[in-house]
Amino acid sequence: MRTFVAIEISENDIKKSIKDFQNKLQINAKPINSDQLHFTLQFLGEISEEQVQKVIESLQTIKFSEFTINLKGIGAFPKPKFPRVIWIGTDEEGGKNLIELAKKVENVLKPLGLVSDKPFKPHITIFRIKKKIGDMTEELNKQKFMDFGMQKISRIMLKKSELTSDGPIYSNLEEVIAVK
Repeated sequence: MRTFVAIEISENDIKKSIKDFQNKLQINAKPINSDQLHFTLQFLGEISEEQVQKVIESLQTIKFSEFTINLKGIGAFPKPKFPRVIWIGTDEEGGKNLIELAKKVENVLKPLGLVSDKPFKPHITIFRIKKKIGDMTEELNKQKFMDFGMQKISRIMLKKSELTSDGPIYSNLEEVIAVK
């Protein structure tokens, strides 16, 4: 089963401001549905049912305290001149906390042979771009400091991803809640 560890965006005000931004930015790209907005802390790929149980047990050992992030700024991967993904970032402090959390996830999953293929960069994908759309540098620079709101981070989710012709369908397999 195709899986990943994520933090969902749950604040309705943030979802609405992202949706408004997606509607305003007129580009030939597929916007991510607001119910699927998340930070991917670690992509695990295809794992067996048996591995899922081990991942759940490992994730349950993670201890973290609730924190708040500010979703702000727009960017593109691999770069604005040739974007494949358009994303929203975070404030510096929130980003550091997310990186720390991603490291905790990686550390508990490493013994299972599950390691990240690239360093975690705090971002939420808001568009996937299939066709070449040209240089987005100027448009993204205008939005560089856009603020989408504050989100409390209090849970990590192990998610299953089923790929369909209409895009991925995510379902929750397990959640880890912050310690009080």
